[in-house]
Amino acid sequence: MSKTKNNLPEPEAAAAATAPAPPPTPEQKEELQNRVAKADENWERLLRTTADFDNFKKRAAREKIEAAQYANYSLIQKLLPVLDNFEMALAAAQNAEGDKLAALQSGVGMIQQQLKAALTEAGLEEIDAAGKPFDPNLHEAISEQESTEVAEGNVRQQLRKGYKLKDRLVRPATVIVAKKPATNS
Repeated sequence: MSKTKNNLPEPEAAAAATAPAPPPTPEQKEELQNRVAKADENWERLLRTTADFDNFKKRAAREKIEAAQYANYSLIQKLLPVLDNFEMALAAAQNAEGDKLAALQSGVGMIQQQLKAALTEAGLEEIDAAGKPFDPNLHEAISEQESTEVAEGNVRQQLRKGYKLKDRLVRPATVIVAKKPATNS
């Protein structure tokens, strides 16, 4: 007769493997039922948590897309009255003559101030470069010009305003930088 791993003859090993296990005690049955209930509860909690997390990810992605689409909503609301005023100014310019021209210029100046106020409230800041030391982080020099009135390396003339949005440069100021006059010997 051949022997199996547990050193029992094959017919006896087969009988031992198919022999019914002793019935569990009532305490073991209760413990097993408690563990099954706990496992079911944990499984349900896992499913709910997974579903909640999936819903959170979908909502966060939707909110991110929506925020990007409507990021400038409040700025646009502030600029619409400025647009309306420009349209009224253009309509008035069609009929302007004499004294009305001065009133039109005054009206356009007020619209400019309204636009500047809206942009300033949104965080836009003008870069005032005239007479200040040249800063390549804020200024774009297009040429140098000899000057005795402005110190060498300072901005002699600002050709176009620069702007920052909070701490970020939007557009550098276009400037002409002063240099020492050439000495004739």
